[in-house]
Amino acid sequence: MANHKSAAKRARQSLKKKTFRSRTKGAVRTMEKKLRQAIASQDAPTAKTLLAAFSSKIDKAASKGVYHQRTAARRISRAAQQVQQLSS
Repeated sequence: MANHKSAAKRARQSLKKKTFRSRTKGAVRTMEKKLRQAIASQDAPTAKTLLAAFSSKIDKAASKGVYHQRTAARRISRAAQQVQQLSS
């Protein structure tokens, strides 16, 4: 346990951040899983709408510091390429 007031506050803050980050990452993983299922089932219209939702969610997570900006961009890019291949 923390011995100082500031250390106790840091412990509370880190616990708050941990729960926020894990909740956010879980939501992003769920969106990505749904998107990959739509791609696997060759459902282009659903995949396009899910891609928009996924990119929005992961971009917001990256802006909050949950993901690195380049990691988010890479994952969006790869998903978009797969969705684009469905259309053609």
